[in-house]
Amino acid sequence: MYRMHIRVLSLICIIVCFDSVDKFNLSLYDLQMTLTELKFIVAVAQEHNFRRAAEKCFVTQPALSLAIKKLEEELNIIIFERSRSDVSMTEIGEKIVLQASRVLEEALQIRQLAELGKNQLKGTLKLGLIHSIGPYLLPEIIPILRKTAPDMPLEVEENLTANLEVQLKNGVIDVAIIALPFDVPGLQYRALYDEEFDVVVPSNHHWAQRKHIRPEELSEEKVLLLNSGHCFSNQVTQACPELSRKGEVLQGNSLETIRNMVASNLGITVLPCSATAARYNNPLIKVIPFIAPAPTRRIAIVWRKSFVRLEAVEKIAGAINDIHSDYMKLIA
Repeated sequence: MYRMHIRVLSLICIIVCFDSVDKFNLSLYDLQMTLTELKFIVAVAQEHNFRRAAEKCFVTQPALSLAIKKLEEELNIIIFERSRSDVSMTEIGEKIVLQASRVLEEALQIRQLAELGKNQLKGTLKLGLIHSIGPYLLPEIIPILRKTAPDMPLEVEENLTANLEVQLKNGVIDVAIIALPFDVPGLQYRALYDEEFDVVVPSNHHWAQRKHIRPEELSEEKVLLLNSGHCFSNQVTQACPELSRKGEVLQGNSLETIRNMVASNLGITVLPCSATAARYNNPLIKVIPFIAPAPTRRIAIVWRKSFVRLEAVEKIAGAINDIHSDYMKLIA
């Protein structure tokens, strides 16, 4: 067990356990309790026997007894009541042991974090994605990551850009895939690829045989877009300003819901090319490209500047670079 001195953790332990520190005449800054001593008292509490506790800790019984006696003297309390047949905790001893268990658990987490730092590709990565990217990018990168980073499972969070920004800052997620622009202090990004937009109409729509659509024509139709707050909807309306001024816009909760509403003949929509790939073909809809230059968005990976697992960031970016797809124009 590490011989780390833990003055701060000791202070926490005592403050939690006692109503008044002064009445025990303790000099908090002189406390030198160690994790080893805390391990000893937890072992005795579990075994109710000094000999068995010593065997559990791989030390001699005199060494364990001496360490616990030293700790009791340092804290000026009795943790254990000894008898020939049993060892029991005092009332304050129960509180001390409970807090010691918590401290040991936290110390174990420190060691685990240190191990994680040695192998940045081992352990869960919390990945955030905006709603218009997640369903289409994840099936592409997960098979790649299973080969290149098999010990790094993804815990996925789909959310709005604004929410992902907050979660990144607070450490709720580690990395995010978002659409630019995105310039936030404390966060760093790297552009990955550009993606064009397509128009999607019902198969019986009067545009169904068209080869190209001009952005300004959208204002003549009933257009289905994601709810406000989604950056993709904002990018579509920016590409067609007339749509905001005189077009009829209906809103949906997800791109897949919108795709199905288009198939039902409710209206038309605009989807990123990743969502119009061949695997998403539907005989009830028709995909039509915009006339060149088509509206596009730039996708980037974002992380905290203080984030230490930069190899994990590179693995995610590398997996995206390894995707063989016509819809992604990779940025060197």
